[in-house]
Amino acid sequence: DSHPKHPPSNPSSQAPAMKNAEALRRDLSRRQFLGRSAQNAAGVAAGMVGLSSTVAKADKSSPVRVGIIGVRNQGRNLAAAFAKMPDVNVVSLCDVDSSLQPAAVTSVLDSQETAPRWESDFRNVLDDPQVDAVAIATPDHWHAIMGIMAAQAGKDVYLEKPVSHTIEEGQQLIKAARKNDRVMQTGLQQRSGSHFQSAVDLVQSGKLGEVRLAKAWVAQSRKSFGKQADEAVPQGVNYDLWLGPSAERPFNVHRFHHHWQWFNEYGIGELGNWGVHLLDVARWGLKLDLPERVSASGGNYVFKSGQEMPDTLAATFHYPRHTILWEHRLWSNHGLEGRGSGVSFHGEKGTLVVDRSGWKVYDSKERLNSDTSDQLNSHLRNFIDCVRTRQRPNADIEIGHQSTTLCHLGNIAWQLNREVRFDSVSQTFHDDAEANQLLTKTYRDPWQLPEV
Repeated sequence: DSHPKHPPSNPSSQAPAMKNAEALRRDLSRRQFLGRSAQNAAGVAAGMVGLSSTVAKADKSSPVRVGIIGVRNQGRNLAAAFAKMPDVNVVSLCDVDSSLQPAAVTSVLDSQETAPRWESDFRNVLDDPQVDAVAIATPDHWHAIMGIMAAQAGKDVYLEKPVSHTIEEGQQLIKAARKNDRVMQTGLQQRSGSHFQSAVDLVQSGKLGEVRLAKAWVAQSRKSFGKQADEAVPQGVNYDLWLGPSAERPFNVHRFHHHWQWFNEYGIGELGNWGVHLLDVARWGLKLDLPERVSASGGNYVFKSGQEMPDTLAATFHYPRHTILWEHRLWSNHGLEGRGSGVSFHGEKGTLVVDRSGWKVYDSKERLNSDTSDQLNSHLRNFIDCVRTRQRPNADIEIGHQSTTLCHLGNIAWQLNREVRFDSVSQTFHDDAEANQLLTKTYRDPWQLPEV
């Protein structure tokens, strides 16, 4: 076993959640006994076996067996959405916080008759031959390590955005997916939304004329989460495993769960939250990869929570013949183009504005617009279809890496307080030693970035 050794478990700290899960299983068994024939029960049991850990040649009548790693908000949403698919079984759920178990299991049982196994250590999911694919929805600092380990374990991967915590991590993820012939979908669900696809098609059609400028933004009025003293680790939380590759430090609730993204040890701020989604659409529409120069300005102007990532940021991504502008304000609801978040493409013959609710073209003689479309379910459907066909998904890991890299570049320019020049071929900052140091980071043993 090349995995770092599993830490000793603490059964007593997980007892309440395990008791709740066992009650769910007993209730499920009772409903199965009362409400289904023996033949149907046998059919469900048979559906839980039959796929090898590599499903490239799987019978299409067999379910794809999925494990979810990280089940607080988005992970629980993914679990519920996968469970609704008739050709998918959610066979395991995993989180270092056992208090999340009852709600996560219930979200699956709302649509699926068989209860998923619960794991507190993701390595158990990767080691399980009954798991064909995993969805990873942990804090950012875990994405690359888990994604690479999953690919090396023969699992296909649905990896939430941003895919990496550093630019080097993204490069290694691509290598791992290709070397191990794994499907690796990034959670950029706009790529599977038909109205985003039609918006991009229109931008690229020439109807707007030459489009050289795109803007992406988010403006939301959020509350400061304040400051709080360090405290004891909550019962049922494996905090050492939550920290993983990050430095050891005392537990603080304001660095845990949702708030982790504002601390650079664990997240990459608003650029990794909304920015990666919207910058991906801008890059997609303009047919761009990585920029040659990046500048950024901003800071923590309003919130006094001790957060490290900026509540206000303006970044400019310079390409040879295009410019992408990013802006976020987390203390104001007044966004650009009348929308709190979105992307605008500015052409000689009109401007197209798109967000998750639809798109519209302004300053055009022709009436051009579209209502919204499904995004998440279509994106998960695309992933499962690609698991079966072995085709590249709509938001393949290379797409995810490029859009995540824009976020890293914006943060690096902001951190250095100056423009940075980037070589998209070598993916380095030329001879800029100060910037090149930020391409990677220090990892806490035993959680080094896996060799690919």
